[in-house]
Amino acid sequence: MADWKRLTKALILADGVIGEKDAEIIRREFLADSVINKSEAEFLIDLRNSAPKAVQKFHEFVFEVVQKALLADGAISAAEAAWLEKFLLADGKVDDLEKAFLKRLKSAAKSTSAEFDALVKKYAP
Repeated sequence: MADWKRLTKALILADGVIGEKDAEIIRREFLADSVINKSEAEFLIDLRNSAPKAVQKFHEFVFEVVQKALLADGAISAAEAAWLEKFLLADGKVDDLEKAFLKRLKSAAKSTSAEFDALVKKYAP
């Protein structure tokens, strides 16, 4: 049986860029059933981290997916903060898009753990 994740990743990254058309197809297909599960979210994160170049639209979609997953209950727990830090540091740095994302998460959350607050303070003061 083919590994759909590996095949999809190879096809999307064949030219080294996630362009506008790629981003639109990814968004449409991942939202087809209006639900993105953890496996799909992690695939998108891996795809983002593996892409040498990607359009802003794709980055925004990944952040949207992660935000919905993290704020499903309105709170960001210590475990979610640890998972988020791994996501942010996958490429060894926290860029400006990721800093802005942290700030958006902080303002959108109903409650946050001390670990998440420390993460924001560390990377997006």
